[in-house]
Amino acid sequence: MFTGLIEEVGNLVSMRANEAQTQLRRKVASRRKLSVLQIAAPGIARKVRPGDSVAVNGCCLTVCARHGRILTFDLLQETLERTNLKTLRRKSEVNLERALAADGRVGGHFVQGHIDCVSQIVRFDKTGKDFRLEIELPKKLAQYVAPKGSIAVNGISLTLSEILRKSFVVWIIPHTKKHTNLNQVCPGDFVNLEFDILAKYVERMVGKLKS
Repeated sequence: MFTGLIEEVGNLVSMRANEAQTQLRRKVASRRKLSVLQIAAPGIARKVRPGDSVAVNGCCLTVCARHGRILTFDLLQETLERTNLKTLRRKSEVNLERALAADGRVGGHFVQGHIDCVSQIVRFDKTGKDFRLEIELPKKLAQYVAPKGSIAVNGISLTLSEILRKSFVVWIIPHTKKHTNLNQVCPGDFVNLEFDILAKYVERMVGKLKS
């Protein structure tokens, strides 16, 4: 579980096919190939160990190894297909957040690290000191958003401002832009979206009551 408060912006070191798989992984890889993702994270690397969970652009991944400031993760092909991690290139910036400690403070909202979809940025405009970010909203997922509700964009906890016919809007303050990889995005780029888990549970419960 995460909170959507980004701790560090890391950089992609490499992403390659996993050539040193265990026998168990080979069984999985026969159906879903594995890749190895390496991220430079000098800020949080010393605070994590193998087996810990880290959200990378909002996607919950398990640290497989740590070498100095470099964190290594194994990625299933399904993870690549369902997230924007497949679009990363060397030195691409990624948002990083360690899993929430039991006694930690929730400054954003509860984020699972399970990406619902990848959507494209429609507009990203500066208005005064702040920034208006408009992102495509898939029709099949539109029921999960509400004005003033929460959404995670590349792992960042944000508040929905406007719900439009085919998109939604969030406002970005200068601090958030400067300290996340939103500082590098532009219209046409793809971002990971995770909708509020509360909306999903409400939908399921209401559906059972109607049936």
